[in-house]
Amino acid sequence: MTGDAPLSRPPMGTLAFWCWAAAFTGVVYLAGRWVTNDYVFFAGYIVLQYVLLATAWNILGGYAGYVNFGTAAFFAIGAYISTALNKWLGLPLPALILAGAAVCGLIGLLMGGLTLKLQGVFFSIATLALAIVTQALITNWEYVGGAAGAYVIRPSRGPLGGSYVEYLFYTMLLLATLAVCIARTVERSAAGFGLAAIRDDEAAAEAAGVPTMKLKVATTVLSGALMGAAGAPLPFFVTYLDPPSAFNLAVAVNTIAMPLVGGTATWIGPVIGAVLLSIVQEAAMVTISSAVNLLLVGLIMIGFITLAPNGIMGLLRGRRR
Repeated sequence: MTGDAPLSRPPMGTLAFWCWAAAFTGVVYLAGRWVTNDYVFFAGYIVLQYVLLATAWNILGGYAGYVNFGTAAFFAIGAYISTALNKWLGLPLPALILAGAAVCGLIGLLMGGLTLKLQGVFFSIATLALAIVTQALITNWEYVGGAAGAYVIRPSRGPLGGSYVEYLFYTMLLLATLAVCIARTVERSAAGFGLAAIRDDEAAAEAAGVPTMKLKVATTVLSGALMGAAGAPLPFFVTYLDPPSAFNLAVAVNTIAMPLVGGTATWIGPVIGAVLLSIVQEAAMVTISSAVNLLLVGLIMIGFITLAPNGIMGLLRGRRR
């Protein structure tokens, strides 16, 4: 058919994507069995943690356009729920992750019901207030160490063999893969189109029959649960947990910067941003100093906001056109 536009390849179906994601996870697991240096798993864990956090933030902040400054609160709650249950019942890590996700999902439900009637900067301020209040409460929670912090004994060996750090890496790999698959599924679903309508013009979306409040609350629950799941393994990764490490400024900044750099309108944007900024910061920490990490993130974020406000994916789409 001369003169016709070339046919574009149809997008991959949801089931096929989940299968490819499972295959990718299996390949990484098999490749990891040959790695003997624990630093690889340490660094990989941090990258995957940010993939999970950035993806979780993007479900609400990118798809719906509601900027959440309370990421550190959900992350820290997941970490402290894990610490408390480990001290009380000695539960295995998968159970601690489920508990952290459930509690943070419930908090997301309560927060959504209270704050999602606010829009724009008012919602963002409300989520920032949540982080501040949560830090104050945890600082005074003596059962988990309060302001002094708490030590968590990390087992030397993981249940799959190898070091426990290796086990934490594979756990975070599964969580990050699951989050990405969920984000893509949401994006391609009717709920995803509804969230896009909310982001573009909420009043028009509501007038068109989109259940805006239900979608926003459900999205807040899902986003909060994933952030809580990301925080649950943290006590075993750092082995000493205190409020400054749980409510780390780097977590709050990176979780917002990474989707902005990669692109917030799609599931792949936060993944690209998380991998890129994590590698840059890890390289800076090894070669220069960890003190310049947030400076680099700030400069990169300013550059993208100024020159490429739609992120890397926005640049790629612009070139295709």
